[in-house]
Amino acid sequence: MNAVSSAARPAQALNVALLQINPVVGDLAGNARLIVDAARQAYAQGARLAVTPEMALCGYPPEDLLLRPAFVAACDQTVADIAARLADLPDLHLVLGHPQTAPGAGLRGRSHAVPGLLNAASLIAGGQVRASYAKRELPNYQVFDERRYFIGGREAGLGPVVVDVLGWRLGLLVCEDAWFDEPALAALGQGAQALVVLNASPFHTGKWGEREALMGERARQLGVPLVYAHMVGGQDEVVFDGASFAVDAQGAVQARAPSFETATLPLTLQPDGSVQGALADVPSADAEIWQALVIGVRDYLGKNGFPGAIIGLSGGIDSALVLAIAVDALGPDKVRTVMMPSPYTADISWIDARDMADRLGVRHDEIAIAPEFEAFKASLAPLFVGRAEDTTEENIQARIRGTLLMALSNKTGAIVLTTGNKSEMATGYCTLYGDMAGGFAVIKDLAKTVVYRLARWRNAQAAAAGQVEPIPERIITRPPSAELRPDQTDQDSLPEYDVLDAILERYMEQDQSIEEIVAAGFERADVDRVTSLIKINEYKRRQAPVGIRITYRAFGRDWRYPITSRFRA
Repeated sequence: MNAVSSAARPAQALNVALLQINPVVGDLAGNARLIVDAARQAYAQGARLAVTPEMALCGYPPEDLLLRPAFVAACDQTVADIAARLADLPDLHLVLGHPQTAPGAGLRGRSHAVPGLLNAASLIAGGQVRASYAKRELPNYQVFDERRYFIGGREAGLGPVVVDVLGWRLGLLVCEDAWFDEPALAALGQGAQALVVLNASPFHTGKWGEREALMGERARQLGVPLVYAHMVGGQDEVVFDGASFAVDAQGAVQARAPSFETATLPLTLQPDGSVQGALADVPSADAEIWQALVIGVRDYLGKNGFPGAIIGLSGGIDSALVLAIAVDALGPDKVRTVMMPSPYTADISWIDARDMADRLGVRHDEIAIAPEFEAFKASLAPLFVGRAEDTTEENIQARIRGTLLMALSNKTGAIVLTTGNKSEMATGYCTLYGDMAGGFAVIKDLAKTVVYRLARWRNAQAAAAGQVEPIPERIITRPPSAELRPDQTDQDSLPEYDVLDAILERYMEQDQSIEEIVAAGFERADVDRVTSLIKINEYKRRQAPVGIRITYRAFGRDWRYPITSRFRA
């Protein structure tokens, strides 16, 4: 594909600012303040083009708020308000992401009429909206459900939009558009000398590399530079990792904002297609997972107004990791732990839980549940005559703990952070209304093997900084156990976690069949057991709290299997 000719190059450089903000869904006034303040600051530092992320005005994803006419009308009014508030900066050009009523669109909706909507990027300058582009490629996979809410620019009869900004012709694209050939080619056909891409691309491990590689290839093929403004922050189960960037006309990344933090990335587009700007480091794989979990916890609590968090601390690895994440996210003064030993709790669990709470400086309480456990058993004894103890009694212990934690939550307003991991959620190794009771599932998308890996990573970070390791070594090295019966370990009923997690990844994340997994070298008995457990425990996962997505496929928005189903393969 031919590069833009030198004759078509702009005459002067353009100073650009990518506004990597953390909006709150539905907080139109607050988001408008973020956008206006960031744009003004960027202008004061010399930027004449400021670019927000996709749907920055209302936050992403706004989901069924988009079906409410009052919400759409408020969005439209706020766009006009932002334009008016920046009218005193006549040579500032702001590209804003927002929902927009489709011109001439028919009405749709089941119970009531809702105008057709566009996922728009609008150029604001001189107090007015000068042009608006409608996203053409609407994703409807993984966590995305955009065709429920939007009509694409192509379907709306709207073409590419190339805007003039201080001698530059800029092609506007929104997120998914840049992953396909046609929208960018259409902009190039209208004379675009650079591409401006607004994005709200949910994080999963390794995603930044995919983005930069594909955007670099897009710029190289077209021979024009590309700037990529990306959202940051947590929104329910999804996290946005920031790391906004720009690539030159040869496809090389020349500017990058930090990951997982609010930032403005200043850069300069040069007439020869080169880009000048600061290049932030990329975090390691474990560091980016940790940062995603930390920002996910911080934003879920902060944006929803919870004053703090409560964690049932067992002395085991899962609750230990959740505690370390919560303290990094919130600080020790906003985290409280409760140890609730049963008759089967080992002494080392008491000791290690106290040790960790002391290392991190959090309030720690202990409530023995033996009296409540015995009371439950006594109440049920006449109904259980002739029946041996089994998982019923194990679940009672977990449900007593869940009740106590939720009572503390109700009394204090703090949210209970559950401690179940992805391996347990997959196989049902968790108790409804017991250890699943809570408001936010921090490590819901972490396989057990990743839990151990992150625990060692966090300790190594502390050691390298000359700090006390937050997680006692014995918690990491002892065999995992729910401690709900004598001498219990997880592997009494589950394969080794390295086997279980490998099967889970192949079956759940890669959609491999049972036969494909067996052919890859796994024992059929293990494959049959794990896949059967995944199937029969769907009803539990439907009742689990929302949790942070960090993999390509999580148990949440991108896992929608029927509870009642007889298909297995």
